[in-house]
Amino acid sequence: MGDKKELKELNVVDVVKDIANRLHVDYETENNEICIDIPEDAGTGTIRAMSFSHGVGLMDLNVRLKNDIHFELNQSLVQPLELIYNRESSFRHRFNGKEDAHDINQLESAMLSSNGKHSNLVVLPAKEPICFFFIEINRKRFEEKIGDFLPDMNSDLEALFRDVNGVNLFFYKSNYSLDIAKCIEEIMECEHTGFPKSVFIEGKCYEMLAHHLRQYIDDSSDDDNRKILRQATVKKLEQATDIISAELEQVDNIIALAKRVGLNQNTLQNGFQHLYGMSVNQYIRNERMEMAKNLMEKTDLNITEITYKIGINSRSYFSKLFKERYAMTPTQYLKQLKSKKNGIKTA
Repeated sequence: MGDKKELKELNVVDVVKDIANRLHVDYETENNEICIDIPEDAGTGTIRAMSFSHGVGLMDLNVRLKNDIHFELNQSLVQPLELIYNRESSFRHRFNGKEDAHDINQLESAMLSSNGKHSNLVVLPAKEPICFFFIEINRKRFEEKIGDFLPDMNSDLEALFRDVNGVNLFFYKSNYSLDIAKCIEEIMECEHTGFPKSVFIEGKCYEMLAHHLRQYIDDSSDDDNRKILRQATVKKLEQATDIISAELEQVDNIIALAKRVGLNQNTLQNGFQHLYGMSVNQYIRNERMEMAKNLMEKTDLNITEITYKIGINSRSYFSKLFKERYAMTPTQYLKQLKSKKNGIKTA
């Protein structure tokens, strides 16, 4: 089932050098960054990596492979903490010697650590777009940076970071947050070069780590009490707005709408408040008023016809909502439109 490659090096830059050697391709380096292009006989895409201070490194993998490839991440001295952010097709992770496997799907993240006995195994499927960010933290070197903060941390996180030699296995998976998605986008769009680029991306790695740790704590709460908006939830909220726009004449109630997009009612409401600054009902009303205004401008429908067209059963209620939004009644707005048209014809 494809090739198996064992990577024993600790630093992500060294890992990319090892991959280049095994694929018999050259790599390019600039300052603390390394990049390789996947050869045609193996697939397409690139792998980049950057190494920073205190044992922090970043790998950006964006490939499409001709065959399944099994990577074994087997650090023999210090087992680092790994953070993976998947932006495309699903791939599989498991600890060598353990039966349980973990599918890491699109918009999911994983925080994990192997040990000397059970290394990380990652299976990248063939003919699928594989695209993920991979942050690696050498906890032994990172201890100098984080040591003073450990006593005030969540007990589980404190234990995770104090395990500097990687004695314990650890795996935690979740949908990553909107804040993390923005960090990834900013790294991808970075136009800096040289030292400013290195400093910028290093800062974004720490920002992603901070968001990830906050989300780990937030995930321990019930769904209804979570405060951090996940990127996967944003996709579902966008799906809800598409449904509203397409079915404005008879849009579902909030409970039914939430069920259709796979969210509970509270998450749907909180998500709309976070993204759009309004409740679901307020969003629907705004969409209806925008549609009504557009129908007045581009069709010959009368006010009663427009009222039913936008899913409102009362003309007086429609008039009230329209005046609240545009500071005039529908009748006044139609007269204004007719006056403008007559003025253009006269001119």
